[in-house]
Amino acid sequence: MDAEITVPGLSVVVPVFNEQDVLPLFARRLRPVLDGLGVSYEVLAVDDGSADATPAVLARMRLDWPQLRVVRLRRNAGHQNALTAGLHRARGRHVVSIDVDLQDPPEVIADMLRLAESERLDIVYGVRTDRSTDSLFKRETAGIYYRLIRRVVGAEVPHNAGDFRLLSRTAVDALTALPEPEPVYRLLVPWLGLPSGEVPYAREKRAAGRSQYPLAKMIRLALDSVTGFSAAPLRVATWLGCAGIALCLAMAAAVLGAYLWGSVVPGWTSMFVALVFLGALQLLCLGLLGEYVARVFTSVQGRPPYIVTYDSAATGTRRPAGVPS
Repeated sequence: MDAEITVPGLSVVVPVFNEQDVLPLFARRLRPVLDGLGVSYEVLAVDDGSADATPAVLARMRLDWPQLRVVRLRRNAGHQNALTAGLHRARGRHVVSIDVDLQDPPEVIADMLRLAESERLDIVYGVRTDRSTDSLFKRETAGIYYRLIRRVVGAEVPHNAGDFRLLSRTAVDALTALPEPEPVYRLLVPWLGLPSGEVPYAREKRAAGRSQYPLAKMIRLALDSVTGFSAAPLRVATWLGCAGIALCLAMAAAVLGAYLWGSVVPGWTSMFVALVFLGALQLLCLGLLGEYVARVFTSVQGRPPYIVTYDSAATGTRRPAGVPS
């Protein structure tokens, strides 16, 4: 049996993947903020299978920071799954999730906690009101993503709110009870419908290193967001099929009219265009259907999304992956 665990007032969950350069800078910014809150706390650094010196840096940081807790995953499971591992193991009455790159300023945590306690909120979102430090491409793609999600999922999704947020214990327990094989927390959290507020802040430049969230991961996040929360793409496929049928009927009427007027010109262009158009529609519809089938397949497999190999706070028998501490 584990020893009796003291429940801290605040847990800070930090997914980490190949961040050896920025970790010391992050600790120098975060620790004074947490020490000045006047509440007990823990910092859960979830090492998402880093291949650089991140594990060694975290081990050195723990030597003089007793509140730092390291959870290590066996392999890279992805940002959202690393966040899941942290949420399942966080013990605090409030839980904050924040990225390690310092683009989301740790100083905002104090404002989040103050707002949550004064207004008895279960959720406080960090909302980016100034993204001038991001590249033009990043700003435009982020804008497209949030407009798409708010249109497909609903207007309750805060605009420009990422994974920097504060959750009450009630919200965390509700999230960890959901059987989501591929969670997207920026959509799951608003879906809970719990009392929420917002704290605005200006997004800063990455403090060191390079982004671990390239375009391919952004596209994957967008696909998971849409297919995980709405059947709208399937309806789009249906409407595309209807549009294709209407276009084919129009082309058939045009060909019949040309035949009746005796102005038929032998050729393959129209037939080639029609075949390519219909083929593209079919592939698109199959691709959309495949995204949903893949989600069902992943859910049926029942494999854990991550495997925890080490938790610096664990004692005694190792817990199975995904089981809260």
